[in-house]
Amino acid sequence: MLSKRHWMLIVVAAVLATASYVAVAQQAPPQPMSFFVTSVGLGDGANLGGLAGADAHCQTLATAAGRGDSTWRAYLSTQGPGGVDARDRIGSGPWYASGGRRRVAQDLGELHGDTIDQARLGNALGKVISMTENGDQVNGVGDSPNQHDILTGSQPDGRAYTDGMNHTCSNWTSNGDGTAQLGHSDKQGGNNGSWNSSHPSRGCGQDALVRTGGAGLFYCFATN
Repeated sequence: MLSKRHWMLIVVAAVLATASYVAVAQQAPPQPMSFFVTSVGLGDGANLGGLAGADAHCQTLATAAGRGDSTWRAYLSTQGPGGVDARDRIGSGPWYASGGRRRVAQDLGELHGDTIDQARLGNALGKVISMTENGDQVNGVGDSPNQHDILTGSQPDGRAYTDGMNHTCSNWTSNGDGTAQLGHSDKQGGNNGSWNSSHPSRGCGQDALVRTGGAGLFYCFATN
């Protein structure tokens, strides 16, 4: 005959087992990858062949990773007549990192902190989630070499600069004069470690990007 204490232990075990089952059953299935940091740049500094070249690079890397069925766009702004804001190129979200269980942001507002509450909470990006298309982490502060500088040409709200200065290495066609505004994939370092607008590069050539703390990498988002 089981004692009252034994019966209580059996009931508790059953409740815990049921709760564990429900938790697993309710866990959302992984989503297709819709965000990544390029595992490699194009090797010519910030000369990406313009937006078209950058988009093509995103598409090529995504295809190699098995996600070529979506349309991919580089998170890059351009300036001057016909300039484009990076935030207007990447769809409306939500976006998930490699593996599909880590959500980067639900929408553009969450990604950029458009409201006070969204800005206070921030998006989920950082070293753990800002992965390449292959699911690898990007070297950041404390790693050698540090490659956390990500080309964006953007202000924190995801829009292009309008001050007349060159923040996009001549709209991603220059590997010489000019600068590129950079974000930090690990959210560490200058300007509070902004993921998309921390500081300018030392130049547009490959060597200048490396000396600044990067490798000519950029963000890619699936628009659908």
